[in-house]
Amino acid sequence: MGRQPCCDKLGVKRGPWTAEEDKKLINFILTNGGHCCWRAVPKLAGLLRCGKSCRLRWTNYLRPDLKRGLLSEAEEKLVIDLHAKLGNRWSKIASKLPGRTDNEIKNHWNTHIKKKLIKMGIDPVTHEPLGQKAASPDVASATSQSNITSESNLEPEGQANSSPPESSTNASSHDQLVNWLLEDELPEIDDSWLNCAVNGDDFSSDWLLDYQSIGIEDPLFDGSILESSSN
Repeated sequence: MGRQPCCDKLGVKRGPWTAEEDKKLINFILTNGGHCCWRAVPKLAGLLRCGKSCRLRWTNYLRPDLKRGLLSEAEEKLVIDLHAKLGNRWSKIASKLPGRTDNEIKNHWNTHIKKKLIKMGIDPVTHEPLGQKAASPDVASATSQSNITSESNLEPEGQANSSPPESSTNASSHDQLVNWLLEDELPEIDDSWLNCAVNGDDFSSDWLLDYQSIGIEDPLFDGSILESSSN
């Protein structure tokens, strides 16, 4: 659930405060000693204002101990030291400077102190000299990793030249195979094997007929084998 609103927005006056409203608020807080809930202040003081508006009006403009004017040199130095430790936590910084509000300190920082630090060559965010940035851990680790990778890719000269030239061996084997396939004359076959095959009782020439019927000529056999088998 969200935070409950401080008051009913219907009938609440907006805009600049009048002198009469300031007087009512001052009289009520001084009479009650400031011990009251800000949500109840508008109704008790007779104001048609929001409780938050009353709190900001008192804190930033109507407090008796409120300091007026620009910050002194000592206050600026204190703000710079606190900003280096706390950053933009203006409420905590204002608690260290009595009589100064967080909004006043923030405005003075943006309009005066920040420009003064830049002219002095100091980064107003890190409070270090401008242009000086420390390398992040991620960048440092990435650099070391790249160095390790580059060193691992380097090989000794003896190891790089120790592998045998396999390409020349493969090329010679390939050339021998091509020359054997392109030879015009096929290897000789023993005639005794042919006679044995033709004169056998179980010899059948059907496979030869089928072989020639598809338009392929067998270079090993000629028509004399068919004639001898039919006789």
